[in-house]
Amino acid sequence: MTTMIRLLSIFMIRPILIFCTCFFAHVMQAQQNDLEIIKSRIYNQILDSYSKDKINPNAKGFDDLIIDQILADFDGEKWAHIQYSDVSREGFDNRIHLDNLVRMGVAYKTPLSKYHGDKTLIKKITKGLQFWCENDFIGENWKNNQIDTPNSMVELMLIVGEELPQKLINQSQVMINRADIHKGGSRPGGDRIKVSSIAAKNQLFLGNKQQFEEIIKIIENEVKYVDWIGSEFGYTYSQSNTGGFIEFLKANGRGLQYDNSFHHRTDGVNNTLSYGLNWASAFVEWAYYSRGTQYAFSDEKTKILVDYYLDGVCKTTVFGIKPDYGAKNRSISRPGATKKYDNKIPLKIIALTNYRKEEMNDIIGLRSGRKSDKMISHATFYWNSEHFTFQRSNFFTSIRLYSSRNMNMESPYNSEGLSNHHRGDGANHIYTHGDEYDDISPVLDYQKISGTTVVQKENLPPPNEIKKLGLTDFVGAATDGLYGAVGFDFKSIHDPLVARKAWFFFDEQYVCLGSGISSKASNQVNTTINQSLLNGEVTISSMKKKQTLERGSKVYPKVDWIYHDDVAYLLPNSIDVSIQNDASTGSWWNISKQIDSSKETISKEIFKAWIDHGEKPDNDSYEYIVWPNITLDQLNTKNLLQPIEILSNTPYLQAVRHKEIGLLQMVFYKAGKLVVGENNFIEASAPCIVMIQMNEENQIEKITASDPNRELSTLLLKASKKFVGSSPNHQSFWNSEKNRSEILIDLPQGGYAGQSVVVHSKGVN
Repeated sequence: MTTMIRLLSIFMIRPILIFCTCFFAHVMQAQQNDLEIIKSRIYNQILDSYSKDKINPNAKGFDDLIIDQILADFDGEKWAHIQYSDVSREGFDNRIHLDNLVRMGVAYKTPLSKYHGDKTLIKKITKGLQFWCENDFIGENWKNNQIDTPNSMVELMLIVGEELPQKLINQSQVMINRADIHKGGSRPGGDRIKVSSIAAKNQLFLGNKQQFEEIIKIIENEVKYVDWIGSEFGYTYSQSNTGGFIEFLKANGRGLQYDNSFHHRTDGVNNTLSYGLNWASAFVEWAYYSRGTQYAFSDEKTKILVDYYLDGVCKTTVFGIKPDYGAKNRSISRPGATKKYDNKIPLKIIALTNYRKEEMNDIIGLRSGRKSDKMISHATFYWNSEHFTFQRSNFFTSIRLYSSRNMNMESPYNSEGLSNHHRGDGANHIYTHGDEYDDISPVLDYQKISGTTVVQKENLPPPNEIKKLGLTDFVGAATDGLYGAVGFDFKSIHDPLVARKAWFFFDEQYVCLGSGISSKASNQVNTTINQSLLNGEVTISSMKKKQTLERGSKVYPKVDWIYHDDVAYLLPNSIDVSIQNDASTGSWWNISKQIDSSKETISKEIFKAWIDHGEKPDNDSYEYIVWPNITLDQLNTKNLLQPIEILSNTPYLQAVRHKEIGLLQMVFYKAGKLVVGENNFIEASAPCIVMIQMNEENQIEKITASDPNRELSTLLLKASKKFVGSSPNHQSFWNSEKNRSEILIDLPQGGYAGQSVVVHSKGVN
């Protein structure tokens, strides 16, 4: 009986074992197939990206002329024009060597190239790689060694690695492995995902499934929001210098912010259109490579990426197409820094998910030049980075700010952006067609940045003094997503200068106010209305007489308005204004000491208008209104100031009302009261920014409020108009004894401190 049971057990267990063996073999095969799919996609992407580069515009498919030129200067192991001995932060054009090898490898593998399968070419690639490995060029910039060189080498391995000598592959691995996810530059945010991407590609080349799976998880887990340490400590706080590399690997504020902006370092500088865009690109790249496989990224992570791309990147771009000059950092010292974005990222995103697909398709349409595509109007404030953008169908504008919670500007790393001292001082750029500031940087007057109030110095401070922590807490905006008001208690970090600056945004125009402008410096203080490329004639109304200006630079008395490039600048108080509309000269070398920066003197025609507050101004002010997309004929016929009423412009309260849309906007620098007409008032219990939306019956429909100081948990407002009801974030009631509404608004905390709160009156949605 026992023998029979044993036999039955054997016969029963054996099929199970066979089934399990087959099942796990199937799983292993599926995993291996998924790895091959991902590897194949990467291979094709590399070939495709390099194959699109053209020298000959008539070339169809692969352009062999590029390879012809590369080989013409190749001496058998290197290129004569590369300065291999210059490994400085400003130099290291050695990277061209590896880029050439990759291009040669692409030609070797591309069927449409005359070099396809050319064994002579693969020998030259081998010789060129051998030269690099024997010299092992190390740059002074860590990025050359831990990102750029490893990335080029791993691409070369994925393309032609199977035809290279094993010894050379082993030598290359030493350099590729400097892209180490556990040390070096693998800090959270923009760099870790780059390093991880290189490491993942290398494991695919080596066929190491376990290592690849570990790295792909790291990549996916980098898509997350991080706490903004600047809100609590200021960006001088970081434990990375005391806790060793383990502490360095912690976010410490680096990465995706809760407002959908991006911080690359612990300085709080807005990096959305630089490192943040690269971060998004790397994530999309891997999400696209792994789609449809067991390594596909989760819906949660994909949605975070889509939100960041649409609400962060695209809303920081002009018409969703071009980067905002005001949002760029040291990269403005590179030619072509504001060129149009392509659709590579959006097209990959819509292949991954249907989430917000219609909006993504709108971006694709706009970048494809389809004029029928709708333009999304928005007013967006990035409270973690203190940057404001405003979009309408026919104009885009932005305000760049900083406070005691973040620094004013990126450091001039690698000797780039050497004159950016004042580009965070409330810079206000205005666009109607998008190319107003294209490559203006070499000839820009860096003490007259659009929108800023600056002490005019003989020379700017040294570049190493550009980046500094702000001196003021009161910096912020109130926005309901469509309209916005911005307040800036400006205290210059470079000069003895203070000012209260505010901007108020409406559908057709916006208002710029300055008050309390005071300086102890024995220099002139100027507020720049705009500085852009000159495009056509400049027409003004001076002393109530219209005139078209001749080229030059001159002070014009009692100016009512200025008109240039489809934009009118209205001056309600008719003041003296300085205007330049002629050529300015400079060079790229003046603002960037990179090895490839041109020293040639170039000239561009510039439009520049500014208000001179004189030397040592004491409580001076300015008021002007920007009206984009208006014609000269409309300037002559419209009652331009009719819809706008400037109610207050003092160091304590700046307020504007748009009478046609019933919108009242206020910046309270301290607790105070604004009286609007007879017996109508708004009173704030603390410093704040507030917008009041009235309906057609002249009742309060909606209140938008924010705390620029990031100190309050609640804000008490009082109003003469009725505003009753409650919601999860506010309580309000009518005080019949004092004949006023009292509204108590709960304000966001933590990573959302500084975000606006929108509350509605009872019965009004």
